[in-house]
Amino acid sequence: MNNLIDKSRLIPIGKRKPAVSISSVTLPMPGRDQPLEMRITAPATDGDLPIILLCHGHGPSLYLPSKDGYGPLVNCYAEHGFAVIQPTQANAKISGLAPDAPGAPLFWRARVEEIKQILDHLNEIEAQVPMIAGRLNHNKIAAVGHSAGAQIVGMLLGARLDDPKDKDAKKVNAYDPRIKAGVLLAAPGNGGNDLSEFAREHYSELNPDYSHLVTRTLVVYGDEDVNPHLTIRGADWHADPYHLSPGSDSLLTLFGAKHGLGGIAGYDAKETDDEDPDRLVITQRMTWAYLSSALIEGNSAWSDACKALAEHAGHLGRVEQK
Repeated sequence: MNNLIDKSRLIPIGKRKPAVSISSVTLPMPGRDQPLEMRITAPATDGDLPIILLCHGHGPSLYLPSKDGYGPLVNCYAEHGFAVIQPTQANAKISGLAPDAPGAPLFWRARVEEIKQILDHLNEIEAQVPMIAGRLNHNKIAAVGHSAGAQIVGMLLGARLDDPKDKDAKKVNAYDPRIKAGVLLAAPGNGGNDLSEFAREHYSELNPDYSHLVTRTLVVYGDEDVNPHLTIRGADWHADPYHLSPGSDSLLTLFGAKHGLGGIAGYDAKETDDEDPDRLVITQRMTWAYLSSALIEGNSAWSDACKALAEHAGHLGRVEQK
């Protein structure tokens, strides 16, 4: 029992089960000397486990944007029936690409390739870890991304991007039908004139085209997540993927939340700008419920969670659906 949460405990999620975490699992990356490192966290028992691929953000921390971060999300998902695969991606300060390598600092092309590599080699990943071998359902795959990682997930769900500094960016179609559902957490919004001068200069790839995002998707943002270094707009910038894509069918707005969404990147993390146990639990349970219903036929977790949020914790957030 968590003594720090209040109304959010009324959002149903079911009984927690023991989970195990395995690190480090590796895959070779073509053209690189260094392999892709991953952490896999999954229920200790049971099979036919749906898979979540988790794409970390960019952020100022040394270790949170890696396979060793996002414990609050990962533990919740794994303790309630998902196998979570967390790669340390190319933009990570540890084990990522050199900060002066082509594509720095966000390395969007390399990050897309890393997720594709994982999807292409799920059998090899399982073979490295006897504890999970044969227990993962390769037909039930979701992807969750935070911040810059949400843009990567968005591309795997069908979104594209423009980059004034990369003339071939528009030609990249990263859509992967193996991913059946997605969650975008504090994702970048529309680019172009909505970007700040700083972002246009330093993060020109933050120019997504969500009109091609076709996969079923939940967008989550905080209504106080204002980022003047990235956009001239307010917090609603992060809701753009919901409004601009045909695939996104649900929007979760967290009242009072900032970029940390209550603390998803780590426990007691300095990086979290809005640490709040109730808000964190809402993020955990609502995203878990959405993915459960999206991947498991006949599962009512999402409708049950939406009803509970409205009845018991409406002062903390709301859901809008198309």
